[in-house]
This record gives sequence, C-alpha cells and structure tokens, in this order.
Amino acid sequence: MKNNPIGIFDSGLGGLTVTRAIRERLPYESVIYYGDTARVPYGSKSKETVIRFTWEAVQFLLDHKAKCIVVACNTASALALPELRNKIDVPIIGVINPGATAAAQNTSNNKIGVIATTATISSEAYTEAIRKLKPESIIYAQPCPLFVPLVEEGWANQDSTKLIIKEYLNPLRAAGIDTLVLGCTHYPLLVEQLKSFMGSKVALVDSASTCALELETLLQKNNLLASEKESEESFFVTDMASRFSELGTRFLGRQLQAIKVVGKE
Repeated sequence: MKNNPIGIFDSGLGGLTVTRAIRERLPYESVIYYGDTARVPYGSKSKETVIRFTWEAVQFLLDHKAKCIVVACNTASALALPELRNKIDVPIIGVINPGATAAAQNTSNNKIGVIATTATISSEAYTEAIRKLKPESIIYAQPCPLFVPLVEEGWANQDSTKLIIKEYLNPLRAAGIDTLVLGCTHYPLLVEQLKSFMGSKVALVDSASTCALELETLLQKNNLLASEKESEESFFVTDMASRFSELGTRFLGRQLQAIKVVGKE
C-alpha cells in the first residue's frame, strides 16, 4: 500500500497549488487528483451540498486505491472533513488545521488575519482552529470572493486587482496583524501582490505548503511513505478538461499530463 497514490480532491483548480507543494516535498509519491469542475465553486453552496459532493469525490479516490486523502479545498475542509473522518479507514487531512497551526506558531502580537471564500469565513473553521491552539489570539476574518475569478482570469498583476486587494485588506492592515492566512488554494497566485500591500512585517501563511508538511508527518506516522521510485500522477475532472489543462499549468507550474473527464471515454 505504500506505493499507492495520494488522493487529492478540490472543487476545481485551486488544489493544484497543494499538489505542487506535495510533489516538491514528496517527489517519490504518486498522486491522483480529482477536480469537481462541473460544480465549482463550493464557496457559495450549503453545508449539506458540500458534504455530499465531497463524499462522492472521496469515494472516487478510494476506488482508485488512494492510500490517504488530502481535501485540498478550504470550503470542503471546513464543512465536510469532520464527518468524513468517521466514514473512511485511510488517513485524511484538510488544509485548515495545518494553516491554523502555522499561524498560531508564527504570530508574536496575537493578531492574525484570515482571508478566504465567503463559505470558509462563515464556517469560522480557521477562527476555531487557531483559538484552540492559541486562545488569546484576535482573529480578523475577511471574505474575498473576487480573488478566485481574478486569479483564474490571469489578472494577478492588473491595477484593478491591486485596488480590490486594498479594499479587502485595508481593515486587516489597519488592525496591525502580523500574520495573514491565505485560506484559499487560489490565493498563493496573488502572494506577491499581497506581500506588497501588507508589507514585510506581515508573514503570509500558505495553506498549500503547510498541508504538504503535515502530510509528510502523517505518512511517516502511518508507515506509508513511498519507496524511492518513479512517481506517477493522474488528473480527473468532472467537466471542462481543456480549460482545466490551460489554467492548471499556471497553478501547477508545468504542463499537465493526460486529463480524463469522469464518466466519459
């Protein structure tokens, strides 16, 4: 089972930043990626719907012999992960606890900002996770619903994007936070613009890299690290394979290999 793939799930493209971080940290691990591109975004859907969609994705990955599951979608991590842990026998992690842990360890003044989709912010998952680790923390949570479409349009460096960043993040900068959690897997593609606006004294916590670190620890703990071999990767989507391929190259940092649409030849 050690050489079985890591199953990675996201509602769309964003989980490719997590995939990239995992492949960089664990180059011998094979991965199988499932992107629910027919039903993205999850950030505006109900908790019950997110749980149902996530469970379908997890079952798909388990059918493809995944040795563990990474829920790379922040919304699904916030709303579905607790229930999923009681349903499956393989290890499963999300992106929220790793990000919360890194934020709690990093902050010096206990003022932490969190930016994410509306659903993730409304769930208060990051706030609860951080306060469990550091009860004295003051959390400034800001939904940023326009960031995802801006990233997918490739507009990271547009002046309009910088104005929207200013609009969303002004209150967090004024509050004097010293740590900012990027609570959506699309947001690493805005990291330079976010750094520029927030300034060098504010540390940015990327949930993709923190998730990859926690995954490595989890695999070691369960004796599931792959042997040193040539790894493989597979990508499955529920719709729009050509668009996924086109935009996914930006997220993954290289050309994606064969992409299959689930339910089609």
